[in-house]
Amino acid sequence: MAPAAAQFDVTDNPSVLSLPTTLRATVRVPVTPPPEGPADTLADLYPRLAACWRAPADLGASAITLRFALRRDGSLQGTPRITFTRVPPRRRDALVAETLSSLARCTPARLTAGLGGAVAGRPIALRFVYPGPNQGDRP
Repeated sequence: MAPAAAQFDVTDNPSVLSLPTTLRATVRVPVTPPPEGPADTLADLYPRLAACWRAPADLGASAITLRFALRRDGSLQGTPRITFTRVPPRRRDALVAETLSSLARCTPARLTAGLGGAVAGRPIALRFVYPGPNQGDRP
């Protein structure tokens, strides 16, 4: 007789069919350079991905959210996309271009095997918040 734990039907457990939960984080940019070595936790990963971000010229307080996925090796899976911006319309294109470029510069991300397995294929929504050149402005 087979063990009871090995017997289940997907109709009894619909969560097996659900999509992966989005990993979300907000990072205040610019970020100081992250420590050397591969990221082992999500708290290590997010600032490493934001470390390549640079403020476009004449950018005031702003915020932008980037949605993407990584493979086990830290490379991008699919095409990243912008899902939210809070910036004056005349600066939007520059902010979007810089954010996409920063992700390209920071990938493939250096990940431990454990973190690579945990994030592989899962959607990541990373929000960059830039307080402006005066550091007191609000997005």
